[in-house]
Amino acid sequence: MFAIRPAAVAGMFYPADDAALRSQLRDCLEASALPASDVQPKLLIVPHAGYVYSGAVAGRAYAQMAPWASKIRRVVLLGPTHRVRVDGLAVPTVDAFETPLGRICIDRAARDSIAALPQVVRSDRAHAQEHSLEVQLPFLQAVLGDSFELLPLAVGNADPEQVAEVIERLWGGDETLIVISTDLSHYLPYDDARTTDRMTTARMVDLATDFDPFEACGAHALNGAMLAARRHGLHAQLLDLRNSGDTAGDRQRVVGYAALVLTGPLEQEKPADDQQQLGAALLSRARNTISQRLGLQSLEAEPPHPSLGIAGATFVTLRDAAGELRGCIGRLEATAALEDDVRRNAAAAAFDDPRFAPLRAEEWPGIAVEISLLEPAEALPPAPSRDAVLRQLQPHRDGVILEWRGHRSTFLPQVWRQLPQPQDFVSELLRKAGLPADFWAADVQLKTYRVRHYADAGGTLRSLQ
Repeated sequence: MFAIRPAAVAGMFYPADDAALRSQLRDCLEASALPASDVQPKLLIVPHAGYVYSGAVAGRAYAQMAPWASKIRRVVLLGPTHRVRVDGLAVPTVDAFETPLGRICIDRAARDSIAALPQVVRSDRAHAQEHSLEVQLPFLQAVLGDSFELLPLAVGNADPEQVAEVIERLWGGDETLIVISTDLSHYLPYDDARTTDRMTTARMVDLATDFDPFEACGAHALNGAMLAARRHGLHAQLLDLRNSGDTAGDRQRVVGYAALVLTGPLEQEKPADDQQQLGAALLSRARNTISQRLGLQSLEAEPPHPSLGIAGATFVTLRDAAGELRGCIGRLEATAALEDDVRRNAAAAAFDDPRFAPLRAEEWPGIAVEISLLEPAEALPPAPSRDAVLRQLQPHRDGVILEWRGHRSTFLPQVWRQLPQPQDFVSELLRKAGLPADFWAADVQLKTYRVRHYADAGGTLRSLQ
């Protein structure tokens, strides 16, 4: 007999009517103004509240899948258990899950492939009323149609290695999409939640594996997924971060929501030989400058490059072994030869950033170096309001300089990963300049610039042009 798990929260978390549900899904997906990734996403992190609260945030992630829909034949969906205690990860025994948009068949072969793992249990009861998984299904149907099979996993008490082992068994290739369902902080006041959730999502971008349920209710699934993502060399991008106070709730006790997409290295980001050589030349000089200041004798070769004698502007960023910022200093204008500029900024980032103590020799082996090579900035045209100015920014592309009557600050394009909303990006830029987050004046000037980003691993380049 063909067994079906019927929709349990249709009419509560999302519309039970087919037409109304399709309309709401379309609105959530079309609200995403972000360009799709140039490489197929492997893993999504999405919230699971009612659609009026978190649907638009989830839509940001699912919209990234639209260009790749024809390739995806299997979705591995992991989310927390809210109503039934589970030790390990629970798979259903039924043959299909149903929503108002139709049935999704269970991938029996995938289910069988993990059946022997001791942390995997069979439980229809764990799935019967679980909304964290069900609310994702209409989004998947809207984007992928009826051409995929599903393996839903209700994750209870399981450590990161146990979850990662299951994910590894199911990893597959381009035909497999992994979705992690989790909300963020629960029932904090609005401003406290924003602070907490920003720290949490910053750690998500860094692929941390030690989240707790107070930070993310899907922490057990999230930790295992991040561990697997690290092992496969994925990169995380924050697409949206809001809470119920921003969408459909009051601001006294809010729930946080985030959307992230994880991909492998972009084929389009592989540099041309000349740029790869420039990256290697800059990184070697930055590392040698710091090594020499630390009194270390082991220096690496410094390959030549004709651009080193041309005036250039760089930022040098240092991160510790956990991916946390350890120093960042740079210049916005090209006032010196590129070779001199990168050496000066490397030394300043290591020893003169006022936010940190000077770098110590014992820390140096665990430090990663990043170099951002800036293109000339261009002033945004005057606009009648702050909102009008914000609409001119291109998230994940623009570095931004803010200037007002002696106040000045900048964020590199990489900061969009932690602050994907233009209003939040500019608010923090104002704070950095020593101004209130809600400040605005007609003579505030914003300038934008692009960077070429050289990472520490082998002189690889990521161009954010």
